[in-house]
Amino acid sequence: MTTLDQPTVNAPTPAATRDRPVRRELGLANVLSHGFLVFWGLLTVLPLLWMFISSFKTNGEILSDPWGLPGALHWDNWARAWTGAHIGRYFLNSLVVVAGSVSLTMLMGATAAYVFARYEFRGRQVVYYLFVGGLMFPVFLALVPLFFVVRNAGLFGTWKGLILVYAAYSLPFTVFFLTAFFRTLPTTVAEAAMVDGCGHFRLFFRVMLPMARPGMISVAIFNFLSHWNQFLLPQVLMQGDDSKWMLAQGLFALSVSQGYAGDYARLFAGLSIAVLPVLAIYVAFQRQVQAGLTAGQLK
Repeated sequence: MTTLDQPTVNAPTPAATRDRPVRRELGLANVLSHGFLVFWGLLTVLPLLWMFISSFKTNGEILSDPWGLPGALHWDNWARAWTGAHIGRYFLNSLVVVAGSVSLTMLMGATAAYVFARYEFRGRQVVYYLFVGGLMFPVFLALVPLFFVVRNAGLFGTWKGLILVYAAYSLPFTVFFLTAFFRTLPTTVAEAAMVDGCGHFRLFFRVMLPMARPGMISVAIFNFLSHWNQFLLPQVLMQGDDSKWMLAQGLFALSVSQGYAGDYARLFAGLSIAVLPVLAIYVAFQRQVQAGLTAGQLK
């Protein structure tokens, strides 16, 4: 007695049935995450764009049609902000101070981080944790003693005092970041250089420091942004002579004066001038920042 073979239907395997909801959940998570990123991007870009557009308007256009486009590009707003409000002077002052503070921070931070990462000595962990502990110390808690220390040292109202304070408050983050980065560098290269007769200083400056370039660029950019946008420390330590003010102080004085003068076009032009270096640095070095942040994980 013969029986006809019934067609068999391949039942879905347990693994296949488990994959379907997972893929659906991952797809929903991607949509939500990308949607949030787009929303956050618009929330960040639109105010900057509105500020740049308003810097080319007249005061009447800003008050009558704040969301509209300017009838013509009024470049004189930028000229009045640069010269009349002394934004150009404050801009150059900030460039000098930030260049000095970032250079000093990177030199001292990279040297200390290299020692913590590569050398064994008694009390190394204690000193390292003292550096890292500075990350948990807010700046405003030390303003009063810092004021008296800087004044007693004869550095009050000087660029040198501000550079030293900037560097001191940036060292904890710099040492913490670069110590982890130096630990990821291969030890075989350092050993080979020492065998070839390379001394400790030459090994650091000629071999290890170039290898740590991605991490150095990332930390330098973060320090630049932090020093450039600093307002509290200059406001406390740079009182008196306004010819030595930083850009943040100049913008604050300009915003206070606009409450009576009503020259909002010049205020937006000054803000745009202050934002341009930050945008330029980010656009120019965004790949280096990403490489420096991921280099330690990839290695």
